[in-house]
Amino acid sequence: MSTDNDLIKLYSARILALAADIPHLERLESPDATVKRRSPLCGSTVTVDVNVTDGTITGFGQDVKACALGQASASVVGGAVIGATRRQVETARDQLKAMLKQDGPVPDAPFDGLEVLIPARDYKNRHASILLALEATTEALEQAAQANCA
Repeated sequence: MSTDNDLIKLYSARILALAADIPHLERLESPDATVKRRSPLCGSTVTVDVNVTDGTITGFGQDVKACALGQASASVVGGAVIGATRRQVETARDQLKAMLKQDGPVPDAPFDGLEVLIPARDYKNRHASILLALEATTEALEQAAQANCA
């Protein structure tokens, strides 16, 4: 059972500050791809729009309806994603999943700000919400790549 101190650590001032200041909350007018992901456990949703040029994210917008942890994750992703490649986003997604579920290391830069979510390792019911932004971004990049090949 969680103690009040555990919850205070989990919802640190840094996590709450990130959740309150999420970058790129404006949706894109003409995205190359849009993906909405939902966590079935808690109902959190993240919708991501991307524009991609030569394999690099050049535009990003998101609509985030999630708990503070999901919002903090979306905030870090939003602040790091412009200029990132599909491979970097996929790697960050895999590293974040490993960090949460297998005590893996913090994701590589530019997504290393996700280290703020280390205290959420013990809260498995929050993992899906934390992963939403990177999962939606990865899927949007896949769709954009497929559209460019068509």
